[in-house]
Amino acid sequence: MIFSREDLLPYISFKTSRSGGKGGQHVNKVSSKAELNFDFHSADLFTEEQKERIAEKLNNRMTANGSIQVISDEARSQLQNKERALDKLYVILRAALVVQKPRKATKPHRSAVEQRLLNKQKQAFKKLGRKGNWGAE
Repeated sequence: MIFSREDLLPYISFKTSRSGGKGGQHVNKVSSKAELNFDFHSADLFTEEQKERIAEKLNNRMTANGSIQVISDEARSQLQNKERALDKLYVILRAALVVQKPRKATKPHRSAVEQRLLNKQKQAFKKLGRKGNWGAE
C-alpha cells in the first residue's frame, strides 16, 4: 500500500522542548526540539497484518501507550525539526513494511570448495617451509 507524508498527519502529534547542546543563549530560550508521536493503531492507512509488522519491527521506538516516537533536534528551527522528524517517520515506516523474500539455502559450488582446499594446502606448505631445524648442527 502506498501512502504519503500528508496521509500520516492526522495521526501525528508533536511536542516541542528545548534542545540541548551547543548554541549559547539561543538554545536556552527557544524550543526547537521536535518530538513526533504517531498512533499507527488508529490509522486506517494500514491493514491489520501491516500494523502487526510495524509493531514487530519498530518495537524499540514504541512508547508505553503504543505509539511510535521520533525525535529530531539537529536544526535550529522548530519547523525544520518537525519536517525532519516527519521524513524520518516516513522512511522507517516504508522500511518496516518491506517484506523480505525467504532465503533459499544453497550449497557452495564444487569449484569454490576445491579453491578453498587448495588455498589451505598452499598456506600449510608455506608454514612448513618456515619451519627450520635451528638447533641441530
